[in-house]
Amino acid sequence: MDLVLTGVEIYTPWEVIRPATLEVRDGRIHRIREGRSPKGEDLVGALVVPGFVDLHIHGYRGFDTNSGDPEALLSLAEVLARFGVTAFLPTAVTAPREGLLRAAEAVAEAIRAQGDRPRGARVLGLHLEGPYINPGKAGAQNRDFIREPDWEEFLSIWKASGGNIRAITVAPELPGALPFIAKASELGVTVSIGHTEATYEQAEAAIRAGARRATHLFNAMPRVHHRDPGAAVACLLASEVVAELIADLVHVSAPMLRLAWRVAGPERISLVTDAIPAGGLPDGSYELGGLPVEVKDGVARLGNGALAGSTLTMDRAVRNMVSIGVPLREALAMATAVPARADHRWDLGILAPGARADFLVLDRELHVQRLYIGGERVL
Repeated sequence: MDLVLTGVEIYTPWEVIRPATLEVRDGRIHRIREGRSPKGEDLVGALVVPGFVDLHIHGYRGFDTNSGDPEALLSLAEVLARFGVTAFLPTAVTAPREGLLRAAEAVAEAIRAQGDRPRGARVLGLHLEGPYINPGKAGAQNRDFIREPDWEEFLSIWKASGGNIRAITVAPELPGALPFIAKASELGVTVSIGHTEATYEQAEAAIRAGARRATHLFNAMPRVHHRDPGAAVACLLASEVVAELIADLVHVSAPMLRLAWRVAGPERISLVTDAIPAGGLPDGSYELGGLPVEVKDGVARLGNGALAGSTLTMDRAVRNMVSIGVPLREALAMATAVPARADHRWDLGILAPGARADFLVLDRELHVQRLYIGGERVL
């Protein structure tokens, strides 16, 4: 046996086993059983949980997913591991075609460089947050580069990525959006509804066409109104849609976070950070996608006051959800099993025999004490 941890409280995350013993062999979970074992390391009540999976992140501590630099992505992977992330989707903001091609090539190279034994969080592929979004809901994206869906352009970026584009955010009300959504879905790319002015009916049409995610629910969407519910409500009510939530208590208030959790349930909420390269750095002036960003008290905004991503980390997102009344088991699921499933990664985000041994050891205050990837201790 490569590794045995005993005396722990295991969150699979759907099931809680205490006390428990975790056994790892050849980089995968071999067995989980109740009780203590005389063999292995006794961690005396620590929590063992799946590694966090972040489906929406632009960077952290100066590393930028739009840089086109595979080394920056590998360095970002190491940084994110410190906050419990064992897998992530580098997310590119709207940019000229050449910039997106470079970002796609960098992701392909980073995946090749990591192989099956990454030294940090696994690079899962690329999330394109645009450029096929509504300029009226651009948020912190550069309007100069926003455009209507272009299938040939998208295919060129997909090929540059080595087929590793995992998700794309699209505004369904744009001309040509619905056939684009159908084609992308057939290609195996997850389409996420976001940065949109879509009505409830337009969002429903996108879901029928194959859209299966909602990009940072509530943010860069029409306000919810009782006679005009809009895209957010359509996504919440659709059983096939997983909704991203930025749980920094700035992007979405605590009552709205609880509302989304109660309506969609923990099985359809994916916590994301939407973190930007300024995350983890001192307050000051930075840049995102060519736009100036000011970070004050840890909150990033454009000059017009619009939020510009976040400085959130996944471990803090979990603690925030617990602080507003979400049971720990469910908060953990939203950061592990749900995003992994939403990216069609069935052996990540869970602790079960045969799954990859990507997991964390947390203390009782939910701070990361250890991180293992493929059964090897990274942190």
